[in-house]
Amino acid sequence: MPITDMLRKNAELYGDKTSLIELNPAKQEKREVTWHEYELVEPLSSDAYRREITWKEFDNRANRMANLLLSRGIGKGSHVAILLMNSLEWLPIYFGVLKTGAVAVPLNYRYTPEEIKYCLDLSESDALIFGPEFIGRIETICDKIPSVKPLLFVGRDCPTFAESYDRLESEQPDTDPNIEITDDEYGAIYFSSGTTGFPKAILHKHRSLVSSCHVEKGNHNTTHNDSFLLIPPLYHTGAKMHWFGTLLTGGRCVILRGIKPRWILKAVSEEQLTIVWLLVPWAQDILDAIENGEVNLDDYKLDQWRLMHIGAQPVPPSLIHRWLKVFPHHQYDTNYGLTESIGPGCVHLGLENIDHVGAIGIPGEGWKIRIVDENGKDVNRGEVGELLLNGPGVMTCYYRDEAATAATLKDGWLYTGDMAMQDPEGFIYLVDRKKDVIITGGENLYPVQIEDHIRKHNDVKDVAVIGLPDHRLGEIAAAIIELKPGSSCTEADMYEFCQGLPRYKRPRRIIFDAIPRNATGKIEKPRLREKYCGSSIVETQIRN
Repeated sequence: MPITDMLRKNAELYGDKTSLIELNPAKQEKREVTWHEYELVEPLSSDAYRREITWKEFDNRANRMANLLLSRGIGKGSHVAILLMNSLEWLPIYFGVLKTGAVAVPLNYRYTPEEIKYCLDLSESDALIFGPEFIGRIETICDKIPSVKPLLFVGRDCPTFAESYDRLESEQPDTDPNIEITDDEYGAIYFSSGTTGFPKAILHKHRSLVSSCHVEKGNHNTTHNDSFLLIPPLYHTGAKMHWFGTLLTGGRCVILRGIKPRWILKAVSEEQLTIVWLLVPWAQDILDAIENGEVNLDDYKLDQWRLMHIGAQPVPPSLIHRWLKVFPHHQYDTNYGLTESIGPGCVHLGLENIDHVGAIGIPGEGWKIRIVDENGKDVNRGEVGELLLNGPGVMTCYYRDEAATAATLKDGWLYTGDMAMQDPEGFIYLVDRKKDVIITGGENLYPVQIEDHIRKHNDVKDVAVIGLPDHRLGEIAAAIIELKPGSSCTEADMYEFCQGLPRYKRPRRIIFDAIPRNATGKIEKPRLREKYCGSSIVETQIRN
């Protein structure tokens, strides 16, 4: 059964019940705020603080989207890119794409114009749906992507180089196109990046999407009566695949456009939410706000909140112990997963295993794991090796990248690049990352992209970017820079030079030092990590 059938089923069984709610706290507070380093903008079609739709309205909107695309020749064999901030429109558009039989291609809202073009080209996207936040970026490249038609704009004041989704969609019938789709047909391409820093297009079948629904439901005992809080961006598999458990059971979901502790607690309280997925920094912020008196728990109704779970980055056990002192009735779960394994849940701690906090856990529903040495042989329990995954959500391939696919998929096993060990009881612990990806606040940073930019500076002889521990974000990017002899470059000069990077890619620390390389010319990053990470927590000031 393809995932689109779950939406049809919910429209039939729960048609008049609420499916999606969007909350925009910025509209209620009537002042400028920031969300994850990006300014909140006007809601796409309303000035309201709160918007909602029923399951029937959700399905109807998806049908109109599908009929619009089909009228433009978009269907099976087509690829449709989606570049939107979280909103009430996001998921109906996504399911509208799927209902045509086309492949949905969500794009990271942080991509630069060049990265957007690269991903559109790599994924062979035939159409693009984008929101008002991206007008400038799309206008920059629209002449360079002539094969991407139509360009559909979601929002007010449609730019001249695009067509109005709002107008065209409203003219379409809301009847289901009933395109036959099987589980073995392609459903989505999600983007990730390896240590090279170039995004890879990860192709998944409908079977993968459906499997994530069952994994999430099974891991967290999700029922129709549960209500889920969705905060992270929907282009990311983590947010969407955690919501898929709610899709399977026909429950409610609240899309919150903001991460301030009082907004999260207010949403949980007012909407009577039961399941909340957080990133480490957000959980840290909530606890800090409670301890410093910024928020008072007595102001909120939180008795119904049963589960808080975390993923996307290593979780400090001390944070969870601290959380459970404040919320002793909460169930807790750690989620581990990759975009290549359709996001979170292929390994998870388990609600009943709170005494093993610190482990990423055990295989999720339908998943198997191995830990192997450099020759692909299973290691003994207690020994460190590379974590391998096998299950229904493993990707089909890296689209148009046979070499990368062959290096990652071997005999049905997905090689994660993460080093792990399994204790005598079967619980899995991450030891280190084989790759150099830095995870900061749940987002991946790829050192080579930052290094390539810094190397353009005339005074730079060599550079290496590593992750340093941070009490809030998990890790921050630090640039160790070796200057040319006689250089007078200062930290301030280098921070200024790094303004040329997107804000989230800018290093939070600049360190001038020699860069060690081995006999084959490779940078010895383990030596740098040993020298600068140590066991202490690094306090930093976020620079603009």
